[in-house]
Amino acid sequence: MTYKLKTRRSISKRFKVTARGKLLMHKASHSHLLEKKTSKRKQKLRKVTKVSLKDQKNFKYSLPYSF
Repeated sequence: MTYKLKTRRSISKRFKVTARGKLLMHKASHSHLLEKKTSKRKQKLRKVTKVSLKDQKNFKYSLPYSF
């Protein structure tokens, strides 16, 4: 009998898997203390970035049915 693997719900809410299997994430430090950050810095923090390949390997076990 095989068992189903559980998905880490916290990771599935914070990251999105693309059609090609890459992980996307929002950048940190854009929720508070924004007065001292420059507008250029805040603009860059708004964008979505890719997770590095080394970190992506760790996520494969946390999101078993997404890849």
